Amino acid sequence: MSDPIDYRTAFELAPVGLVLSRHRVIVDCNQALAEMFRTSRELLTGQSFQVLYPSPDEFERTGERIAPILNASGRYADDRIMKRGDGELFWCHVTGRAMERSSPHAAGIWSFEDLSARRAVKAELTGREREVAALLIEGRTSKQIGKTLEISHRTVDIYRARLMRKYKASTTPELVQRLLAI
Repeated sequence: MSDPIDYRTAFELAPVGLVLSRHRVIVDCNQALAEMFRTSRELLTGQSFQVLYPSPDEFERTGERIAPILNASGRYADDRIMKRGDGELFWCHVTGRAMERSSPHAAGIWSFEDLSARRAVKAELTGREREVAALLIEGRTSKQIGKTLEISHRTVDIYRARLMRKYKASTTPELVQRLLAI
């Protein structure tokens, strides 16, 4: 008979960043997460997830946006721009599961995958531009993005136009291609 699986070792050696959270505070994380965010486990443990976001506003808006989804399905995933401990911004795939759907932020399990080897942040973007860019990559329309971000579709079009200028793209598909390219 083989040895029992050591779940703590599996958590520690997972090839992606893992976090156990309570009320959007990092209760525990693995070394892969600390390395991805260029900090230490000791500095992350006990901290709000806000330290991983480019701005406090993005942290708040993301929390508000994902709570109903976690409440409905218990799971959430997206690609978003996050911030390393040294201030560098990078694309990250985030997947989470609420331990209790009726209280989605009470406790959760989250994984983080660094996408920077495949997708670089190539322009200085505002928080709202980062949110619009992430939703454009998912293939959402201006109306869908507006509904998700609780802004008008015309405002989304303004942000899309700014992104197109910054990325020197003449069409939305070209913008998405440039957002996805290294």
